[in-house]
Amino acid sequence: MDIQQVQSFLKHIELFKDLTEAEYISISGNAVELSLEPNEFLFRENTARKYLYLIYDGEIELLKTTPTGDEKRLAFFGRYDFLGEGGLMEDYPHSTSARAMLPVRILAIDNHEFQNLASNQPALVGKVLSRAARVISRRMRQTSTRVVNAGAQYISGRTRSEHDLLGDREVPHEYYYGIQTLRALENFNITGIPLSLYPRLVEALAIVKMAAAQANAELGLLGQPILEAISKACSEILNGKLHTQFVVDMIQGGAGTSTNMNANEVIANRALEILGYERGEYKYCHPNNHVNLSQSTNDAYPTALKIALINSNARLVSVLRELISAFRLKESSFSSMLKMGRTQLQDAVPMTLGQEFGAYATTLAEEIERLEENVKLFLEVNMGGTAIGTGINAHPDYPEIVIRHLRDISGLDLKLATNLVEATQDTGSFVMYSSALKRLAVKLSKIANDLRLLSSGPRTGFNEINLPPMQPGSSIMPGKVNPVIPEVVNQIAFRVIGNDLTVTLAAEAGQLELNVMEPVIAHCLFESIDMLSNGMSTFMHRCIVGITANEERMRGMVEWSIGLVTALVPHLGYEICTDLAREALQRNVGVYELVLEKKLMKVENLDKILAPENMIINRT
Repeated sequence: MDIQQVQSFLKHIELFKDLTEAEYISISGNAVELSLEPNEFLFRENTARKYLYLIYDGEIELLKTTPTGDEKRLAFFGRYDFLGEGGLMEDYPHSTSARAMLPVRILAIDNHEFQNLASNQPALVGKVLSRAARVISRRMRQTSTRVVNAGAQYISGRTRSEHDLLGDREVPHEYYYGIQTLRALENFNITGIPLSLYPRLVEALAIVKMAAAQANAELGLLGQPILEAISKACSEILNGKLHTQFVVDMIQGGAGTSTNMNANEVIANRALEILGYERGEYKYCHPNNHVNLSQSTNDAYPTALKIALINSNARLVSVLRELISAFRLKESSFSSMLKMGRTQLQDAVPMTLGQEFGAYATTLAEEIERLEENVKLFLEVNMGGTAIGTGINAHPDYPEIVIRHLRDISGLDLKLATNLVEATQDTGSFVMYSSALKRLAVKLSKIANDLRLLSSGPRTGFNEINLPPMQPGSSIMPGKVNPVIPEVVNQIAFRVIGNDLTVTLAAEAGQLELNVMEPVIAHCLFESIDMLSNGMSTFMHRCIVGITANEERMRGMVEWSIGLVTALVPHLGYEICTDLAREALQRNVGVYELVLEKKLMKVENLDKILAPENMIINRT
């Protein structure tokens, strides 16, 4: 490119905005042109910083290698963006890698050549370094780890001006979200958990926006170019791109408006790029006028939430099935191992360890039916009701058409609520589903309690089973190994139970035509699903599959147990058996020996009746 092109280009770079014409000429003389092919690296992690890179055209992705060797995408850079400005001030290696996504042309300015300008043109260098410092400061402000992903520290420093009801704000250029999302970031630094932590919710928002665009186009309300751009942007989100731009905190005021606008702004700005415009040029594709056309937060948000919960439930049920299978395998492998059953923590009657684990499998299997039954309530949505269910600002035919497109895109048998005013304010389906999650959590916690008891000891407890050792159990007691996996399952259950109470209170807090508490309902449900899914997977892999049994210990306790006397009741009567039990305890002798001593039965009959194997009935 010629010198005039270079100078014109430099005027668009944030670092050089304060320069004079003469200074632009000086910088131009220090720039060299580089070209990259797709997948070619501009620089790699831990290599020396040598250049300030200015992207003339093409796209660069910034990535980092995780400890497991995987690549984590942090950010994308395009025309007028710059990388490596930190090297102008300090000589330290690159902390990330940069790779071309498309054919790329770059102007590179050697850091040492730039520093050499300081002696001849200190004003120029001072201006650039001042701009660089402001860019780095802005990055640090945006990189609150409580609300934004790690890629936020790699923003380029460029900004764009956006306007809303409250005035004008400068939005970092490369962010696809806009001014309303920026305000929500500032207002709702609450949990530190952004929308992006729940990818199924992000994908469901894209499904809703795509269906709405297709319905509006079918009704002649949206032009074909904008439809195609919005649909492509939504498809990219469904394919995993742009998720880091969904940054609003899960808990927020406004009944989910910030979530809805986050989606509207990201989709609009990506659609603008697809149409060939700059981000923020909303007259060509507007977050409200186009992406949110025929919608309100009050129908788009709960519809997306329900779709996301249906899809999240599928994973939860899949993990639950795997856990049940692990218990079934233990049921089979422990099927011949005798042990003493207990009620009220007292000796009851014999059983097998297999029967105990089979009961766990069966009780958890019941929860699949409960979850699948309750999640079907989410198939009814209020899309098309807009603000309060009256359908204001939506075409009369829009609700039925948008539902058809939602079905096609989501693959779910969604249906329109019969009364949209009622459906807009009703959160009963969330209450029902939350109760199913709580029921599963309660059962898991009970099983975890049992395993902690059965493995207690090893020398002063039940010691009937051995849990796989996961980590040393004490900072002061050598040799101690704790049941850490069942313990974490208990704690997950406590949190899910608490979340269920929050959902109940939030549902009750609805007023008139809307329940504004849906964000906390969403947060609780997604957190419960994720904790249960992760917890059950951990429970299975790091506990259940590795459980072993102490067969001799269990059989010895059966043969010594007073509970054997129960089998003699049909032959000797309840009163005599009560006396036998009392005397056996007082004299510390076995029931078997006592019956023979008192000549209450012949040995051959007693052997048959008191054989533990004969006291076990398998009913499945």
